Amino acid sequence: MPAVHYQLGSFPPKHLDWARLVPKLGPTAAAVARYDGMLAAVPNPAVLLSPLTTQEAVLSSKIEGTQATMGEVLEFEAGEDAKSSEHREDIREIQNYRSAMRKAGQLLGKLPLCGRVLLDAHRVLLNSVRGQNKGPGNYRRLTNWIGRQGSTIATARFVPPPPDRVGELMAAWERYAHAQPEDRLVQIAVLHAEFEAIHPFADGNGRLGRMIVPLHLWQTKQISKPMFYVSGYLEAHRDAYYDRLLGVSRDGDWTGWCEFFLDALRAQAEENLKKTRAILALHASMSEQLADLTRSQHASRALAWMFAKPVFRSSDFVKSAKIPTPTAHRFLAVLREADVLKTVKPARGTQAAVFAFPALVNIVEGRKVF
Repeated sequence: MPAVHYQLGSFPPKHLDWARLVPKLGPTAAAVARYDGMLAAVPNPAVLLSPLTTQEAVLSSKIEGTQATMGEVLEFEAGEDAKSSEHREDIREIQNYRSAMRKAGQLLGKLPLCGRVLLDAHRVLLNSVRGQNKGPGNYRRLTNWIGRQGSTIATARFVPPPPDRVGELMAAWERYAHAQPEDRLVQIAVLHAEFEAIHPFADGNGRLGRMIVPLHLWQTKQISKPMFYVSGYLEAHRDAYYDRLLGVSRDGDWTGWCEFFLDALRAQAEENLKKTRAILALHASMSEQLADLTRSQHASRALAWMFAKPVFRSSDFVKSAKIPTPTAHRFLAVLREADVLKTVKPARGTQAAVFAFPALVNIVEGRKVF
């Protein structure tokens, strides 16, 4: 089949079949609102929900072909080496995703969602990783295309607009992002699809496009913090995700794309709510359990450390948890004995042991990891 090309003049969509979209809007908005109600109740979400943020980075990167798991990322950050150079690069890309999201969040405290925010986030996303030679922080200057490895522009699946149109198309994208739409959730769907179709960068478009979802939800006050995790659904429905995006340029099927995206938002809002509720319940139960086990005023500090770093070296805990050294060593022994912590790698010679907090990791992953 011939390649599908970007259709100039089709954005923003002039006609949407609202009769198909309206039945999805209420349930999706309600699901997002329920999740946000729980999100607003999370004390110190940057700590308690940090594993969910890592998982989002893992899954968004996985859509683009990385293979590293969340467990591997956490172990790497605890000082373990990656199992291959390829996995090490994957992990660095995942770490950059989190850093880029933080950078964008900081900028949105002062700026609207605009080209400057995206360019700065892109610079962080591609810093010192495989895409570092592809113009970090700059719109692309070359024609690109999307297809199987080795495909040419003639055999590609999709061909974005030429580079000399990217600037004006992103300016139009920005104007639409700041416009008052008929519905904010549909606006996010349209923004994501158009960003992916413009493909404004030489690399990193998919990951940056998915970051736009929580950033826009937050800036339009649909969620209280820029913490919405959408990539799980999109990764699980990857073929449909790509097909619906392609259908916009191929068939002008904006409505079909919006239907798919609203389903994704609703499903992920429900999943995010479920996991956030479980994390809060775990935090509450572990607060009591650690207080009983340790009989120490430092129990809350230990718990905060474990939520921020659910896989860690014992030496890092002793040095950085802000607990007296003898007490920190006692905590580790008590928590291992109570099966709160699991030994991932025992101490050997001068190398410290690596521990995991399995209850938290397993909630985030939705399966038994440790």
